[in-house]
Amino acid sequence: MFAKILIGVVLLIAAILLYATTKPDNFSVKRVITIKSSPEKVAALINDFHRWGTWSPWEKIDPELKRTFTGPAAGVGSIYEWEGNSKVGAGRMEVLQSSPAQVTIKLDFIKPFEGHNTAQFDLTSQDQSTVVTWTMFGPSTFITKVMQVFTSMDSLIGKDFEAGLANMKAAAEVQ
Repeated sequence: MFAKILIGVVLLIAAILLYATTKPDNFSVKRVITIKSSPEKVAALINDFHRWGTWSPWEKIDPELKRTFTGPAAGVGSIYEWEGNSKVGAGRMEVLQSSPAQVTIKLDFIKPFEGHNTAQFDLTSQDQSTVVTWTMFGPSTFITKVMQVFTSMDSLIGKDFEAGLANMKAAAEVQ
């Protein structure tokens, strides 16, 4: 009886792993918000890692979060490294491209899982507002594909993007 259960468990695990190989090789998560502020003011919140504490949904999760800022204070070449508890993990961000219309960031996760992605913020002027599109995309590693058997990247981080954009809106609309 035990042997049959063990064989069943092994076959189930093998089926899950095999199914994971059919998941896409890349992922993308995107959220959009309209902010009653100029693209320049919104871009300044994104472009300067020192200001992420006012809007980033991850900044307040770990009160003991260790932050390191290197390179220019803001803009291309600006680097932010963090190390925190198990909910925040550890990683590094670097601004690769910066303008009032777009900020592109190289995003490297170290813990709890290694990952190398891109975060892109597109800012489009519309009337007296700015439409902000926050997209994160990158390759789906095998571990990511196994996770996607049970949940999607969108469901894992989409709500964080929504919270971050709502915080950004509140920070940018302060006169």
